[in-house]
This record gives sequence, C-alpha cells and structure tokens, in this order.
Amino acid sequence: MANNHYDRRVVVTGMGVVTPLANDLDTFWKNLIAGQCGIGAISAFDASPFDTRIAGEVKNFDPTPAFPSPKEIRRTDRYSQFGIYAGWSALKDSGLDLSKENLDEIGVFLGSGIGGLSTTSDQLRILDQRGPGRVSPFTIPMLIANMASGLISMYFNLRGPNFATCSACATANHAIGEAWRTIKMGDASVMLAGGSEAAVIPIGIAGFCAMRAMSTRNDDPQHASRPFDKERDGFVMGEGAGVLVLEELEHAKKRGAQIYCEITGYGNTADAHHLTAPAPGGEGAVRCMKMALKTGGLNLEDVSYINAHGTSTPVGDVAETQAIKTVFGERAKKIAVSSTKGATGHMLGAAGAVEMAVCAMAIKHGVVPPTINLQTPDPECDLDYVPNTARQMPVNAIVNNSFGFGGHNSTISAKKFVG
Repeated sequence: MANNHYDRRVVVTGMGVVTPLANDLDTFWKNLIAGQCGIGAISAFDASPFDTRIAGEVKNFDPTPAFPSPKEIRRTDRYSQFGIYAGWSALKDSGLDLSKENLDEIGVFLGSGIGGLSTTSDQLRILDQRGPGRVSPFTIPMLIANMASGLISMYFNLRGPNFATCSACATANHAIGEAWRTIKMGDASVMLAGGSEAAVIPIGIAGFCAMRAMSTRNDDPQHASRPFDKERDGFVMGEGAGVLVLEELEHAKKRGAQIYCEITGYGNTADAHHLTAPAPGGEGAVRCMKMALKTGGLNLEDVSYINAHGTSTPVGDVAETQAIKTVFGERAKKIAVSSTKGATGHMLGAAGAVEMAVCAMAIKHGVVPPTINLQTPDPECDLDYVPNTARQMPVNAIVNNSFGFGGHNSTISAKKFVG
C-alpha cells in the first residue's frame, strides 16, 4: 500500500458496546434515548465501608460467544473480556467476512485507562497471604493494559497495526483518532478501535473515594450522576467497553457495507497544568476541539451535536462549558450538547468509544440522547444540554469530547456520510 493517502476517507461500519444499560448496541441505544439509568448500589462486593457505594455495573454479561474456549475466558481479566466481547460484536455488526480480507491490513487499537485492576488486586492478596509460589503464571498477561488488543488480533488473526492507548479517560477517543490516522496514512484498510474498563472493585472505588472525586448520593443512585446540574457532587464510576470498526471508504463501498457516519477529524492536546484538574477555562480542551474541527474541514455552523465529556464534577463541567463557548462563540447556545454519563456513569477508558457509538447512532437516527438528572440549572453551565428527554433533530456533524487525568484531551469530529 502507498503511504501518502491523506485524502482517504474513513467511515464507521460496525459497533459493539458493553455498558451498564445493555450489552448490545440496539438495546443500549433504546434504553439511552428513553432516559433510563444504569446506576445502582454496588453488587460486586460489600461496599458498606466506602464513602461511595454506587456504580454503573455491567449486568448479565456472558463473554462466551466471543471466546474460543472457556479456558481462554479464565485466563483474561474482566476488562479484557469486556473489550473482546465489544470487538466481536463490532465485527459481527460490520458484516466483514474475514475469510475474504487481507488480514495484514486489519488492525486493532483497543486501550484501557487502568487495565487489569482486579487481577492486580487479587494476585497481590495471594502474594501477601500465600507467598510468591502461589501467584498465577497468567498474572502479567492478565493485568497489562494491551492484552485485550492483543487477544482480539490473535482470536481473529488480524495482523495489521496493533497497540493499546492509555490516557485515563481520554483513552478510547485516542484509540479511535489514531486508528483514523492509520487508515488515512494508508497503513490499514480496517481498524477496530475503542476502550475497555473494569475498575468497579474495592481498590478502584477506594482510590477515587480518597480523591473525593465521586458522588456520595448513595441513597439515590439513579440521580447521583447529574452532569451540568447545580447539585452535582462528583462522578459515578461505570464499567464496560466500546469498539468501533473504522474502514477506508472505498473498501467499505466495494463490499456494500452499512455506513453509520464518516470520521472527519481528531484533536489531541495536553493541558500541561495539573494531575486531575482541567486547565482554567478548559484551555486545553479549546485547542483540542479546534484541532478536530480543522483536521475535519468542519465549520462551526456545521456542528449540530456535541457529546460532552460532562462527568458531573463541579470543576470539570464548568471548564468544558467554558471551552465550548470559547470555540463556538455565539453559536454555542444553538448547539445541542449532552452528557450520557448520567445514564452510564463514567466508564473511564471506555467512555469515549461508547460515546462515539452514541454520536454515530444520533447521526443515523436523527435523535440526540438526553442529559438525564438535569433538574437545577447551574448558572455557570448555560448551554442547551438536552435536559431529561431525547430530542429528534437532524444531526449532520458532531464533536465527541474525552478528557483525562494527566491533562490528556481527545476530540473526534464526524459527520453524516454523503457519498
């Protein structure tokens, strides 16, 4: 393949999700636009000693169809199981017949913000209680954050570009952006891209509790995650995975693929400011959104929907609102902005991919999902957040924001596909 194909267009042809609302795309979408919430009391362990006792847990999850054998399932961390299942679902949704493809040209970028945290926690306990001789030989392969990406390539014999992004809550958007760039450059025809996370375990909850980053509205979990609401008191952790199949346009057209949308641009910047807090005024996010619009050739008036990072933290929601207003100026008030984290919780390294799937479905169906639990407007958050009820409207172009601890910013822009 030639390397200088900057004019190559990239489309989304398949999607798979594992979420607190559902583990298949259609049910997830239906529940999301119905305003349902997947957050409840933590059931995976006894959370009674913790300040935060609620989370968006994945329910009724059976990884079996995506794996070659039950033995392989036992050798993978829960985060890998989520990612592999989402990847398998996305491949199935895309209709790709791998027996007819050049598998050297199909790659995987599947990241995780934290990786196999439960494996790390479990094996440390075994080390402490039973000694080094009882630690599993699969400890390292299970906990490292690149293993879901590697295993998908092994299970489906995908020999193209393969790595894992790791940039906290910006992880999945970075994976999608780098996959887009890889196809644009001519280094692959098809890429599976996204993120996976499974940190709803004691050390994960305890760590975020110690930072005082999470909501303590334990008596009302369904209303605890409330992006842009004046009464918000922190984020609620979620778990799951999202994977998108990105495909070079001519390759997709040749096989008659369904096309959800066209990825147009990608922004990637650093705040260079603080471990966990955004830069004042969302300055890094401003540059990131501008980059995604510029690389996508989109004008401000083209954008009809922004899927906000919108985590429900007091500082973060204000900074993102300020950033959107800085980028879009007067037009900011006319754009539908919503955060779907009220429904799913914050899925950390998986968030950007699940939210990109949301954007693609919004474009396809002409429906913008609501920001649920927005009951008391915050004067500092004064945009159109599509409160509580989904909105039917044409969605021609979108911006999808994800920002992570460490000052990592990632933005994807996309538009309705027009041949």
